[in-house]
Amino acid sequence: MRVNHLLGSLSIAARGTLYQQPSATIDSGVVIGVSVTLPNSTVAVNQFLGIPFADSPPERFSPPELPDSWDQPLLTTAWKPACIQEFVYPEASRNFTEIVFNNPPPEESEDCLYLNVYAPSTPAPTGGRAVMYWIFGGSLEFGNAGSIYYNGSAFAAYEDVIVVTSNYRTNVFGFPNSPEIPDDEKNVGFLDQRAGLDWVQRNIAAFGGSPEKVTIFGESAGAFSIDALLTSYPNGSHPPFRAAILESGQISYRPEVWTPSTEEWHNLSMALNCTEGSELECVRAAPAATIKSIIEHQELIFDPIVDNKTVVAHPALAREAGLIANIPTLIGSNAQEGRVFVVGIDNITDFYEEYFGPFPQLWPLLDEAYPIGKDGLDTPYLQASQILTEVYFQCPAALFANASVEVGIPSWRYYYNASFPNAQPVPGFDLGVYHASELSLVFNTFPLNTSTTQEIELGSYMRHAWASFAKDPLGGPGWKEVAARSASTNASILDLGDLGADGSGGLVAIDPQVVDYRCGIFKPTIACNGG
Repeated sequence: MRVNHLLGSLSIAARGTLYQQPSATIDSGVVIGVSVTLPNSTVAVNQFLGIPFADSPPERFSPPELPDSWDQPLLTTAWKPACIQEFVYPEASRNFTEIVFNNPPPEESEDCLYLNVYAPSTPAPTGGRAVMYWIFGGSLEFGNAGSIYYNGSAFAAYEDVIVVTSNYRTNVFGFPNSPEIPDDEKNVGFLDQRAGLDWVQRNIAAFGGSPEKVTIFGESAGAFSIDALLTSYPNGSHPPFRAAILESGQISYRPEVWTPSTEEWHNLSMALNCTEGSELECVRAAPAATIKSIIEHQELIFDPIVDNKTVVAHPALAREAGLIANIPTLIGSNAQEGRVFVVGIDNITDFYEEYFGPFPQLWPLLDEAYPIGKDGLDTPYLQASQILTEVYFQCPAALFANASVEVGIPSWRYYYNASFPNAQPVPGFDLGVYHASELSLVFNTFPLNTSTTQEIELGSYMRHAWASFAKDPLGGPGWKEVAARSASTNASILDLGDLGADGSGGLVAIDPQVVDYRCGIFKPTIACNGG
């Protein structure tokens, strides 16, 4: 049974007031949206939901193409379906993943290449407004730009910026590894993201935005995608964005390496009985629901490939050599990211074997660095979750930021460390400051009727910091930027946790050594695989 207690209460549109129907003329035709007003805002928000940014449905496994034009005004007042999602079995883990990351569950369809625009209704200033282009997470297996968590209305109403959220294909539909597909066309999910950015360049002025003031931001696989963009544009190029915000993810430093998904593609083909002629055409002809069922039950995971177009071979080395887009970045992680990934772990050796099997030399070091009974690590579950938090998210973020500043890229870090009862997705189970728990604060989509003063104030601060960075990337989000290694002091990570607690309003900057002191354990593994 899915938990639907958040349904409706999280929707900013639902707690706003419907106004009039705005319109905009883009290169494909006229679109008509809906205007809403939010509580305590004097600025109405124009929402254009479900604008086609590419031909949809696309040819399965093929790169996106420009959409056809339309003669009559197109009504864009409702979110479109998610692309086909993948939630792998066994059933218990599948259900848990859906409760946390897919609640409420959206309609799914291959007819999904649409985006949403949230824009202030007031006249734009000279030069146009800053634009924030959101790329959702979901392990490149699932996700939905129309999620209630990603409603960009608060940014538009309170921060005078434009938010664009865009779908892209995931799992085998986004990353098919058929040997019949050219390498530079296999990462169609990443090509979808680029098509959305291209749409912004061509059309955002019609909504009051500036194509020269685009910030890309995303979480988890969305942040991973953003780093793929950063490292695939060489230094000196003119990418379709001028700043980047990465929440709980990046591509440069990873504790694991990709393996080509050719075996997974073959297993899918065999399950579909594609034994004669072209496997690609056979899989293309199969019902989407059948493909979805096979990849979920057989736990077939389809990763991107290194094509040196959307993904470079050695992103860490490219970053450390300064051969990437030189734009300001804001990166951060959550204090207890790993809790959502290791639910059910009760034996630390089993955890080591699953996550650190190739590196048995690390096991005693981990036991020493994360001892049971200290620092709140009272159970193997909490021990494993903290290790996962640091090796997959926190320490890579540190490496990312430090490498960036060493080659002259302005960088800022945050450390999200707040937990609220109305953000806990599983009743009766405390996931703490889990992976993705910051999203409802960034977008201000938490339920107001059960929120606390701290939650409201922290959410407002984070929204404003993200928007301030988008408006003036070199000015930063409002705290000290990460310093080079030669600096004598570096209290540069903002602890996003205490703001508003017990009536306080102060900000706490912490030295990276306070939270990164165990990262040396992982650095050889992360740096080697990421590079």
